[in-house]
Amino acid sequence: MDMNTQDEEVLKQIEREVRMREGASKLLAACSQKEQALEASKSLLTCNTRILALLSQLQRIRKAEILQRVGSRSDENGRTCYLRIPLMWKDSEYFKNKGELHRCAVFCLLQCGAEIHDTDLVMVDRTLTDICFEDTIIFNDVGPEFQLRVELYSSCVVEDFSPGALGPRRVSRLAGSLGCSSGKKIRAAFESAAVCGSISSGGVAEPGSVSPLLSPDPSALGPKYNLLAHTILRIEHVQDGFKTHDLSLAATEDNPFWLPLYGNMCCRLAAQPLCMIQPVTSGRLKVKLEEDPNCWENVFAVLRGQSLLCYQSQEDLQSEDKLLLFIPIRKDTKVCVSDRDPVQCQTIYISQQRGEDVTYTLTTHTPEDTQRWTEALWKHIYNMSQWKQCCEGFMKIEMPSSRKSITLKQRSLYHEIVTPSSPRKGLVVPDLSVEIRTLLSSYYKESY
Repeated sequence: MDMNTQDEEVLKQIEREVRMREGASKLLAACSQKEQALEASKSLLTCNTRILALLSQLQRIRKAEILQRVGSRSDENGRTCYLRIPLMWKDSEYFKNKGELHRCAVFCLLQCGAEIHDTDLVMVDRTLTDICFEDTIIFNDVGPEFQLRVELYSSCVVEDFSPGALGPRRVSRLAGSLGCSSGKKIRAAFESAAVCGSISSGGVAEPGSVSPLLSPDPSALGPKYNLLAHTILRIEHVQDGFKTHDLSLAATEDNPFWLPLYGNMCCRLAAQPLCMIQPVTSGRLKVKLEEDPNCWENVFAVLRGQSLLCYQSQEDLQSEDKLLLFIPIRKDTKVCVSDRDPVQCQTIYISQQRGEDVTYTLTTHTPEDTQRWTEALWKHIYNMSQWKQCCEGFMKIEMPSSRKSITLKQRSLYHEIVTPSSPRKGLVVPDLSVEIRTLLSSYYKESY
């Protein structure tokens, strides 16, 4: 994808988030129930974060365009997280059920580059021993140098909620109508998003920094989410299993949105580099099967994952029992081309740095094929070395399921292990995220 196309695509995404933000602001002003206001406020914070991330991405694209720097992209991957954050209530609160009932609505924002996802909203009180987000989140088009930032946000739930507590029922429109140029709306959204981001992270907005086009700030009309804790996950945290990671706490006990966190979280962070799941290249080769210099076999080869698979013909790819030769390809595999051979019959040597002392000898039919295969092998081995332990085996990633309903009563990890499972009772709040999307969809159609 060239830079002009990337620029246009990012602008479309910014325009979409600006419209989502305006729709969420209108919905927040019209909320009459506590759960709806919490969900709408969460959507506002998510939109603000996405707008800032997309603007940063747009700036990087245009800077690269000015400097005329076009670099090749590293191998890409997808990853998923399952989050569980333990709580540390006082004995008098959890076991004796004493003291004022402290309830908060919490959710996580996960950001990798300009791609941002949010989890479902979870209601937390002293009856829970841990916060569990069962969302399966997948990031695409990510390189091995990725930084996955996980942020935990919390909002204190007010029991005596009333629509009047939301303030004035008037939300200022973004600059002009939806038919106006996107520049004013994006600029206004950036100013408002920056202010919201500063406030939610504990900062203080400068006087007069709020855009007059967005005054008053829509997020001030409803529940306010504050950053409770955060952490950054990198490639060294990837493994095919659950692992505990440290959290950096951003709030103290005197804050109303505070929760007694242990200071760590448990999640599964998996990665699937494309070089492990998709064929890198394929084509005809000649392979020496024995020591006899005249014993060569014409094969159809496929480079994928940790192997170069050789078949008698291309039709045999669908049958695993027809595999003629398996050549292991690892991060320490050495590939070289013999310069002593004639141009018409160049030889490729594949050998391992450790383990079995075997050298595989291949030839191609044309110099172009020799160049294509050697470059593909070198790049493949380089990508595997960049992805480190992610290429030592295949990590299964389950596709995300549809959003689940928000439950006011969530079972803790202790109850799931110790007590037998039984049908949950109590009030179940309808899926508000679906309701919000439906309202916003109808709002867009009416606006156009």
